[in-house]
Amino acid sequence: MARPSFTARLINPPFHDPGLLISFLYQRRAILFDLGDLHALSPRDLLKISHVFVTHTHMDHFVGFDTLLRVSLGREKELHLFGPAGFFDRVEGRLAGYTWNLVDEYPYNLRLRVTEVDGERYKTRLYLCKDRFLRAGNEEETRFTRILVKEPAFRIEAALLDHRIPCLGLSLIEEFSVNIDKEALKAMGLPVGPWLTSFKKAVAEKKDPGRAYSVVWEEEGKILREKTFSLGELAERIARISPGQKVTYLTDLLGSPENLEKAVELARDADHLFVEAAFLDKDRETAKTKCHLTAKEAGTLARKARVKQITLFHFSPRYSDLEEEIRKEAMEAFGEG
Repeated sequence: MARPSFTARLINPPFHDPGLLISFLYQRRAILFDLGDLHALSPRDLLKISHVFVTHTHMDHFVGFDTLLRVSLGREKELHLFGPAGFFDRVEGRLAGYTWNLVDEYPYNLRLRVTEVDGERYKTRLYLCKDRFLRAGNEEETRFTRILVKEPAFRIEAALLDHRIPCLGLSLIEEFSVNIDKEALKAMGLPVGPWLTSFKKAVAEKKDPGRAYSVVWEEEGKILREKTFSLGELAERIARISPGQKVTYLTDLLGSPENLEKAVELARDADHLFVEAAFLDKDRETAKTKCHLTAKEAGTLARKARVKQITLFHFSPRYSDLEEEIRKEAMEAFGEG
């Protein structure tokens, strides 16, 4: 089985704030879905984050903004943040809550590139730390066609769902996965090392196969030896390309037919669905009033979307002694038929 190029895990237990951390292997990079309580993550984890997608700005999905901002201050970094309608106001409000009179003395410049998704378009604004996080330059506007980010190795797709306010459903879709054949590597006498990260990136980005590529032997940061191959030759001998993963994240949505149809389409054929199961089916009227899914609705959604694996989260505190009952109800609905 091919080794995945990223891992996805919930930040907190299911009765605590929602949030999904997606960490890329062989890279110092991660992506975050939702900004709830982030104290379970180390500063090292937080500094790897390049993109954050906030489903909506209720406190349990956005309170971690300050934590991430604080650890990022004084860094040469661009942080991309995405959210639904009203996101600019929420971000600007948080930034306006602090005094920034000393940031012009920082040697490095933090940049916040903030995108608000609204119906058929999304808009982007830039905020610079050195300018006390005042808006910089002109607002950019792009037509929204479900794709928020597209890179050679993956894309992020979103759907606007109803939580009595707009709420983003999110999928990370890997274009394909590049894995290293360890036996082939050994047979060629090539070392394991940092060069593999840039090699996999070059293959994923479909660089010219005729270009020269250097394999480097390193020890304590010093280059001991180099050997040059063509990228195509090396890829043919040690790289194994397989279909990529798809991970979908769904939380805080009313279980209406229209919402569920959008959610099923977004999650279609996902390898792993992270989905809220806020209430038991016996309390479905309460779930409807509060615009959340029941465990049964979560399991049924997953079955209709033909996902391979589900992880449940965002349980209502009223069920603190009924966690297994929530899981059982969802899994029974997931396994029907």
